Amino acid sequence: MNPLRLFLFLSFLVLAACKPEAETQREKPRIVATTSILADGVQNLVGDKAEVVALMPAGVDPHLYKASVRDLDLLTSADLVVYHGLFLEGKMTEIFEKLALTKELINVSEGVDKNRLIRSGPEAHSVDPHIWFDVKLWTQALTFASEKLSQWKPEWKEEIQKNTDSYLQKLAQLDREAEMKVSELKSKNQVLVTAHDAFAYFGKSYGLEVHALQGLSTLSEPGLRDLTELIQLIETYQVKAIFAEQTISPKAIQAVANGVRNKNRTVKLAGPLFTDSLDAPGTPAGTYLGMFETNLNTIYENLLP
Repeated sequence: MNPLRLFLFLSFLVLAACKPEAETQREKPRIVATTSILADGVQNLVGDKAEVVALMPAGVDPHLYKASVRDLDLLTSADLVVYHGLFLEGKMTEIFEKLALTKELINVSEGVDKNRLIRSGPEAHSVDPHIWFDVKLWTQALTFASEKLSQWKPEWKEEIQKNTDSYLQKLAQLDREAEMKVSELKSKNQVLVTAHDAFAYFGKSYGLEVHALQGLSTLSEPGLRDLTELIQLIETYQVKAIFAEQTISPKAIQAVANGVRNKNRTVKLAGPLFTDSLDAPGTPAGTYLGMFETNLNTIYENLLP
């Protein structure tokens, strides 16, 4: 075990052994969700019954995230921890295993139809974790979370069910809007080109062809071959726009745009799209519904001939 991981592990043991005084003085239970996307979903389910805190602030890439001592304190003092699973929080796997010994945890991916998951290989970590870009799959995940929340706090069951029914109606409406707009793009033979492979579920669910410069995780680095093949694809399909992402440096995807221009063709660098995080609170993309619709409209408006 390297020194940093040993330090975090020992810190975890110390924090787990000490129940913070603040935890006993709260007016409401505290739920810690790993990402801003998940925290927004959980907040919609519990309403004002609990305080929901996102472990990773808006704009943070969960693929690269490493828990600090402050984060361990937040996790160990939480009344409930909710996480995505599917190795999205890959660097936190050991922490969740330790937390499960003393803490209530909900892994929302356990409620998703496993036959609809996208895999790049047989290994467990090769599953694409970006299920929130298929609204139907995200609906399954939050329905499962709703059931687990009601088991955790049976006295909240009626309120949680009411909130869940209301929120699922909004998700269904968003799903219909996505189907309508993507259908129009497909009729114009458009494809989606992004910085990293976060939109495979979006493409699979709505039937849009998707290509990316980087793989599932932003830990992977695109090579010259990746760059060359993507430039060729953009030429072949006469793609109008390619998209940067908010949690990833735009340098690599900008190099693709420059490569296309060097071949005397033009392609617009659009976006950024929101992928692994919401935008700041209070902004149009500061909620899951707003983030998805912002992405949808950005893609639609830039690709529609």
